[in-house]
Amino acid sequence: MNMHKIYSRPRIKIPKIRLSGFKDNKRSGNINNFKKINSNKLKIIIIVTIAMFTVRTILGAIYPIFDTLCESKAKSIATIISNEEATNVMKSHSYDELFTIEKDSNNNITMIKSNIIKINEITSEIAEKIQKRIDNTERENIEIAIR
Repeated sequence: MNMHKIYSRPRIKIPKIRLSGFKDNKRSGNINNFKKINSNKLKIIIIVTIAMFTVRTILGAIYPIFDTLCESKAKSIATIISNEEATNVMKSHSYDELFTIEKDSNNNITMIKSNIIKINEITSEIAEKIQKRIDNTERENIEIAIR
């Protein structure tokens, strides 16, 4: 009886694969090094892919919030500038410049005529001053608190 034999079935022999540029020498360990290099590259690729996916997901969630905050801030700045410039321009004009009231013999108002030319000039002046002020407005910082 042969004591060294444990299995009675024949083993399948797999041919050795030679990679170009690497010797199949067990002492040099080149194939093992190749496997380690590929394993490390694969790990790095997986980590980078997960990091990129995570960043994309976070930015995708934050973008709508940031967009809404920017739009609200821009509207707020435009409203403040519009109100200030309209007030400043209208300080130098009176109601009598814009409208003429005609009355009958009994002192009843029969007609109110508007001075369209003057109203258009004032409107244009206000719009021009608003645009200049908005163009000269510096950038605003908007922050999102992440907690």
